[in-house]
Amino acid sequence: MPNLTAIRPPQPWTAPTATGPVEATLRLPGSKSMTARALVLSACAGGPSTLRRPLRARDTELMGAGLRAMGAHVSVVDDERWLVRPHHLQGPAHVDVGLAGTVMRFLPPVAGLATGTITFDGDPHARLRPLGPLVGALRALGVRIDAAPGDGLPLTVHGTGRVAGGEVIIDASASSQLVSGLLLASAGFDRGLVVRHVGRPVPSAPHLRMTVQMMRAAGAGVDDSTPDVWAVEPGRLSGRGWDIEPDLSGAVPFFAAALITDGEVTLRDWPRSSAQPVDRLRALLGQMGGEVVLGTDGLTVRGGGRLHGLDADLSDVGELTPALAALATLADSPSRLSGVGHIRGHETDRVAALARELSALGADICETTDGLEIRPRPMRGGMFRTYDDHRMAHAASLIGLVVPGIELDDVACTSKTMPEFPALWSAMVAGKS
Repeated sequence: MPNLTAIRPPQPWTAPTATGPVEATLRLPGSKSMTARALVLSACAGGPSTLRRPLRARDTELMGAGLRAMGAHVSVVDDERWLVRPHHLQGPAHVDVGLAGTVMRFLPPVAGLATGTITFDGDPHARLRPLGPLVGALRALGVRIDAAPGDGLPLTVHGTGRVAGGEVIIDASASSQLVSGLLLASAGFDRGLVVRHVGRPVPSAPHLRMTVQMMRAAGAGVDDSTPDVWAVEPGRLSGRGWDIEPDLSGAVPFFAAALITDGEVTLRDWPRSSAQPVDRLRALLGQMGGEVVLGTDGLTVRGGGRLHGLDADLSDVGELTPALAALATLADSPSRLSGVGHIRGHETDRVAALARELSALGADICETTDGLEIRPRPMRGGMFRTYDDHRMAHAASLIGLVVPGIELDDVACTSKTMPEFPALWSAMVAGKS
C-alpha cells in the first residue's frame, strides 16, 4: 500500500517585522558546546554526573543517544537535570550523527575505548564535513577504522576496549572539533595523549579553551602551555555536577535584534565568569554601535542609534558570521568579514550560502576565499533558503525585523540547537517576552 502518512515538505515561515525597538528579557536554553562536552566527559568518568539546565535539541539528543547506544546510561527525562552513569562501552552499536559536527568528531575516539564494532553515519550533507584528520590521527594511535573514500562518513570503529595513546600530529585547520574530539577521550588512553597541530591556525580557539577547562574540571591533567600542543595525562575522570551556561551563539541573533531596532535585550542567568567568548562578542557588537553590559539582571545588549559596518577577522568566532553578515547588510558603511573559510565545511558552505541568499534580497556582496565583503543597499522581501542550517535561519530572521516579506523555506532547521526559536523570536518581536 502507498504511504499515506508521508512527511510533508516544510512550509515557508514569514519572519516577523518589528514595529519599534525590541525590548526583551529572555531565558535561553543551555550551551550546545558545553552540553556536548559534559555528556562525553560524564560518560568517560568513574562515577555518575548531572547536567543542570542542559540544551535539549537535536544535536545534544543525538549525542546522548550515541553514548547510550554504546552502553552509557543517559537519562534526559527531566529537561532541567540530565543524569549520566558511565558503564562499560561496547558494540555492536550504531551512532546517528545527524548533521552534528560534535557527534561525528567527539564519539569515534570514545568508540575506540569500547569493545566491539561501532558504526557512524548521518544526514547526507554530514558525509561532506571534514573528518579525515581525526580518522588519520586515530589510526596513528592504533585504532582500527574503516571509512568511506576520503576518510569520511560512513565509518566503522572496531574497538578493543583500549587505546595505547602517545603522540599524534594533526592538521586541525578545518575545525577545532578535530582536536577536542581527541582530547575528550584521551585521559582513558593507556599513555594519555600529546596532540600537535600543524597547518594554518586552528579556528574557533575559544571552543578549544572550553574543552581544556572542562577536562580540568573533571580531573584531567592537561598542559596547553605550548602553542598548538595539548598534552593529557592518563587517569580516571571524576563524575560531577555540570552547570550549563546559556548558549552565547544562540543568543547572538536576539542581541543583534537590539542593534537593528535600537532596542534592548537581556539574557538572564548569565554567569559572572564564562567559558564562552563574551568579551569578543562585546568588542564586535561595540564596533557596530551596540553596548554590551553584564549586570545583576544578566547580559544586556543595547542599540546605539546607528548600525556601523565592521572590518573583522572572525576566525575565532566563525559561528557568529551569519548574524554579523545580516547586521552588515543593514549598516551605514561597508563591512569585511574574514578568517572564516572554515565555515564552508559547516552545516552548509555558509560563505557561499550567505552571499547567495543575501544578494537575492538586494545586498551587494562579494564572496572571498575566507569571508565576505558587504556593501549595504536597500533590501527587499523574498524567499530565503536555509540549507538545513540553523544559523542561516537566524540571519534571515534578522533581516525580516526591518524588511517585510522575508520568507524562510524551513525554519524548523533551528531545532538543531534551539527548537523554541520560532516561538521565542515571534514573542520577542511582539513584545511578549
